Amino acid sequence: MKYSRLVSTGRALPRQLVTNEELARTHGLDTSDQWIVERTGIRTRYRAAPDENATTLGEQAARQALETGGWAAEDLDLIIMGTTSSELMFPNSAVLLQAKLGIPGVPAFSVEAVCSGFLYALSVADQFIRSGQAARVLVVGAETFSRFVDPRDRSTSILFGDGAGAVLLEAADEPGIMVTRLHADGRYAELLYFPSGPGRNFRSMQNDYLIMQGSRVFKIAVQKLGDVLEETLRAANVTKEQIDWLVPHQANLRIIEALAHRLELPMNRVVVTVDQHANTSSASVPLALDIAIRDGRIQRGDLLMLEAFGGGFTWGAALIRY
Repeated sequence: MKYSRLVSTGRALPRQLVTNEELARTHGLDTSDQWIVERTGIRTRYRAAPDENATTLGEQAARQALETGGWAAEDLDLIIMGTTSSELMFPNSAVLLQAKLGIPGVPAFSVEAVCSGFLYALSVADQFIRSGQAARVLVVGAETFSRFVDPRDRSTSILFGDGAGAVLLEAADEPGIMVTRLHADGRYAELLYFPSGPGRNFRSMQNDYLIMQGSRVFKIAVQKLGDVLEETLRAANVTKEQIDWLVPHQANLRIIEALAHRLELPMNRVVVTVDQHANTSSASVPLALDIAIRDGRIQRGDLLMLEAFGGGFTWGAALIRY
């Protein structure tokens, strides 16, 4: 039986860094650096310029992962991209990325599960490798999510940033990706959603912004993520004590701390980047993963727990032996 092994990672961030003070001053928000940090842990975020989008950022992250892994783009059998920020309704962003990488004919598709998009894409890639349909897969999470928020609304505009992360997977005789678990519950759609789309009042999208009931999302996210982490451990027959690193979705420091407590993990074994990048939606997990691998915290052989929670609701986890 074949398994998926994580070969290398990459990341990309837009050129513009925006501090809490700049965000408040530019848009006249009734907030401060202290107020934002105390409630979210966020200090800075990156915002995409007009010439930057999910595909251009995804390409940068992908090329970095390819260079680190010693692969050429031509070595890829499949591209899967998690994003909710496609610059076009179609073709999908993965196809646009395939064109930028110069590898026509390689299958490519996007997965839209908002902040869980990367984990959904990772799980699908793992199934392709396990079934023998692909041996080398590029998985990307890329977003320009800040374009969906009302810059005058402090409850949402402070939370989101833009960026991309990428991983390369290859077929191996031992895992690798040990277990993935995915869930969704559309009954909660009204708690976190964007009110326009190609099949509904599409022409008015420029006047619409993300809608979120933050306190309710927070409570449900902590519960659902805690449950899926324990479900994933049971499926892999692994105990909490065996986890070396938690690599969580970077939405809010308080959510991250609550999950670390449930896993009985000290915060020095949790990868935290929300202070630097804010919530980059589907890019947040691969961004955090790449940072911790490149700075030497995560070493080969370490056992990693990845998790994410997004609008829909969607959520999931992956247990990986790096």
